Amino acid sequence: MNILVINCGSSSLKFQLIDAETEKLIAKGICERIGIEGSLIAYTPTGGTKEETVTPMANHTDAIRLVLDALTNEKTGVVKSLSEINAVGHRIVHGGEKFASATVIDDEVLAAIEECNDLAPLHNPANLIGIRACQELMPGVPMVAVFDTAFHQTMPERAYMYGLPYEYYEKYKVRRYGFHGTSHAYVSKRAAEVLGKNYEDLKIIVCHLGNGASISAVKNGKCVDTSMGLTPLEGLIMGTRSGDIDPAIMEFIAKKEDLTLEQVMNVLNKKSGVLGLSNNLSSDFRDIENAYNAGDERAINTMETFAYRVAKYIGSYVAAMNGVDVICFTAGVGENGPLVRRLICDNYLGYLGITLDEEANQKRGFDLAITTPDSKTTVMVIPTNEELAIARETYCLTK
Repeated sequence: MNILVINCGSSSLKFQLIDAETEKLIAKGICERIGIEGSLIAYTPTGGTKEETVTPMANHTDAIRLVLDALTNEKTGVVKSLSEINAVGHRIVHGGEKFASATVIDDEVLAAIEECNDLAPLHNPANLIGIRACQELMPGVPMVAVFDTAFHQTMPERAYMYGLPYEYYEKYKVRRYGFHGTSHAYVSKRAAEVLGKNYEDLKIIVCHLGNGASISAVKNGKCVDTSMGLTPLEGLIMGTRSGDIDPAIMEFIAKKEDLTLEQVMNVLNKKSGVLGLSNNLSSDFRDIENAYNAGDERAINTMETFAYRVAKYIGSYVAAMNGVDVICFTAGVGENGPLVRRLICDNYLGYLGITLDEEANQKRGFDLAITTPDSKTTVMVIPTNEELAIARETYCLTK
């Protein structure tokens, strides 16, 4: 059963075609600069050569059409016709309180997703455009919505409520939702599989560290807390996002710099994080690490501040679960950043009896433990695979 996984951003569209029964990747690619001059599609069939084509894409419907053309192309396509694509799984960023699991898409589901647009104004509208484009071009093909927020819906009230007037929750559903849920679910389950242990018996902390970063506490197979909040701005310092700050800073900066609330939010979302901390050196952790190794003082302070914030969240989640068995690093920085992992583990997690295996910590690209056999807490690197997780959810609901 072939499942097409679609992940729509405001001006991009990532896709993968996966054989859900064997879980093998058939093809993947990305459409970039949708609606912008210079738009292109990159397409790679498994075992084949990557192709990049610059071509106009006025909207997501055009992008979906190009994806389907690439997949069915006579020379480099991987299926003979669209009839060989049995279902489509869509990544949806925000499901609010309405969705605690993936669901087959119908008109009622579309309306419910649209109601969450205020909670994710940059993401949900693009996700909806992707769904409607697929429905137009692939009529009758079952479609499934898989939500970033769903995995975190098991959090207890004490973890998701803010210290705000309760009426804001009643009227506007202002609460912690969390994001990267598909990744957190996949990585925590995969860690249990690799260790050969029962998922429901473990206390796992997942550190999804990338340009966007979040941490979750998974106790006995359920998420009990996570670092992102009503929006993806809360929590860790990220590529360009500030993470946790004193809310009064917003008013302070607005008055000092004569900025509107919208302008201050733009600073917090797009000009802060490691980009801001490094004095605009870069929002890319690879650049920060290179500068760190070259002795750049701002890069050193930025990397140490980031590691410190991650370690603080790990410590708080050890307390939330009254212990921890496994700590997992995943996503771009988590999977490929031995320096970050070492700064976190060696400097702050000694109280957990963690002993890092430096040789293992230098490896990347596959599931592995990076602690020594006598380490009291296991630390692992688990490459995330959100597309496979979406395909699995889609397969379960449509097979």
